Amino acid sequence: MDDENDIYEGLRLRVTSGGLTPNTKLKPSVLRHDYNCSASTIREALFRLSTVGLVSFQEQRGFRVPIPTDQAQHELTHLRILLECEGACLSIRQGGIDWESRLTAAHHKLSHIEKRVRGSADHMTLFILWAKAEQAFHETLISDCGSDVLKATHAMIYQRFRQQVFNSDKKFVFVVENIEQHQGILDAALMRDEALIRSRIYSHLERNLVFDMPPELPKLPY
Repeated sequence: MDDENDIYEGLRLRVTSGGLTPNTKLKPSVLRHDYNCSASTIREALFRLSTVGLVSFQEQRGFRVPIPTDQAQHELTHLRILLECEGACLSIRQGGIDWESRLTAAHHKLSHIEKRVRGSADHMTLFILWAKAEQAFHETLISDCGSDVLKATHAMIYQRFRQQVFNSDKKFVFVVENIEQHQGILDAALMRDEALIRSRIYSHLERNLVFDMPPELPKLPY
């Protein structure tokens, strides 16, 4: 593997899907052998990951996989709710038939994978497919919001959120709820009901909020 973007994406997937466990020290001199490239190429990719919060970096200590915390999970969940609610409502106002078609197609793929999970023992392989399909659905949901900044910020928050909740998500404990909730979000979008889609996005993500801790941010009133 010698394409820098492929190396970056490969490392990003490993640190967000459990391929590298929390607090693991990421040594460019070791990782270079996994990607058949130079240590400097790995170091550049790790610096890029550190700028979006997916890798921790400290002088003299190097790079590490971040350790999940309740505080980070709560704040990232809260921010994801805010961004998706706003992005979805803007897309409802501005998106046309093409947006509806793309969203329906993204949901169809996600729903198919989620239903397959229920009867499969190969959860890890399906988890990778599910994670990509789930991200595609939520990104499509906000894709016609008209704000590149909102979409870029959401992409960054989404990846950090997924990294925080990987251990619970990989068990597919909530798969039945996810099927119902994703369908509900799609239905609200196609009905172009802004109040309903805000409520359903919140209901979909609220289990990841940590209410029993002193929150820095107030609970959303949906």
